[in-house]
Amino acid sequence: MKNIIIVIGIIIIIVLGAYIFKGKSADNVVVNPNPTETPTPTPITPPIASTTEPTSSDKGPVEVIGKSVEGKDITAYHYGTGEKEILFVGGIHGGYSWNAALVAQELKDYLDKNPNVVPEEVKVTVIPVLNPDGLNKVVGTATGNFSASEVSTDQAVLTSGRFNANKVDLNRNFDCDWQAEAKWQNKDVSGGTAAFSEPEAQAIKTYVEANKPEAVVIYYAAAGGVYASSCHNGVSDGTKSIMNTYAKAAGYTANDSYDFYETTGDMANWLAKINVPAISVLLTNHTSTEWTKNKAGIEALIKSYAN
Repeated sequence: MKNIIIVIGIIIIIVLGAYIFKGKSADNVVVNPNPTETPTPTPITPPIASTTEPTSSDKGPVEVIGKSVEGKDITAYHYGTGEKEILFVGGIHGGYSWNAALVAQELKDYLDKNPNVVPEEVKVTVIPVLNPDGLNKVVGTATGNFSASEVSTDQAVLTSGRFNANKVDLNRNFDCDWQAEAKWQNKDVSGGTAAFSEPEAQAIKTYVEANKPEAVVIYYAAAGGVYASSCHNGVSDGTKSIMNTYAKAAGYTANDSYDFYETTGDMANWLAKINVPAISVLLTNHTSTEWTKNKAGIEALIKSYAN
């Protein structure tokens, strides 16, 4: 009898313990009041879009329009907000014509300090360096912020700096008489695998097509003159106008054509093909920016678009 009482007591303890444990566990479970419905998940708040404004220079907004073969920025600096855009491009031949990058940089610096030079109706865009990889080979930087003392004196290095990192002459990579095997003076150079095969040429193409500038000025070295653009369609009235305006003010000769040797895939001539007035300003040598002369030409050209 005693044993029976002990067994019954053990059973009662086990039952009570199980009931108490079940109650405690239930306290930690979220029960769906309607088991036939799937519980609604907690909504996830999407990330807030960045409201950071674009970076800017001291006086004008800055826009990275593309990257070089080596991933360096190709940067455009904008001054003014008028509808008539004038585009200035330097450094297409990188470190070989390093003064062509430096004169465009001097223009940027000048407009930083004198933004009122740009009339209300006009917008000026400056791209100091279209070939940052080539410039970096020669001066150790991919921007126009360098001095003549930083330029390599090794002729082989200087020559190699004319080309981008794919060893393509960028001024042979545009769509006017493009050829894969091109000429530079009496040398064979690469025009790329196709017109606009190079990211630097593609960057300026995309920018021009999107923004449709009224006029384009491209700096090179060295011949000491202003040259009109054309692509089997003659020199347009717009191109003649900007050529004569710039040349007269700067004291350069004005030339309807560049006939020192045959060029293919030229940037200015491609611009003529798509009906954008464009001129090539060839500095007199490979060391001077001739800033006083070019400043006069630039100001005259900008003023001509004021009305």
